[in-house]
Amino acid sequence: MDPIRVGIRDFRENLATYLLESDAPVAITRHGDTVGYFIPARRKRSETERVALKEAAAQLDKLLAAKGLTEEELVEDFKRWRAGKRR
Repeated sequence: MDPIRVGIRDFRENLATYLLESDAPVAITRHGDTVGYFIPARRKRSETERVALKEAAAQLDKLLAAKGLTEEELVEDFKRWRAGKRR
């Protein structure tokens, strides 16, 4: 998805609109040069996306149960792995 290009002044003046209503990324420019991006996180999900997320959650629950793991154990394992990658 191509970003919407807006000037920094326009972005600042219409910040609430971009924060609450934008579905597309916004490239923020100053004198024609891109100085930053706003990537919206609050996007309304389609019914297809909701169903897919629920199915993914159900599959994760089944995998955890099959391995005898809890969500907390999975998170702790991920944290250990991530800490090891930083070194």
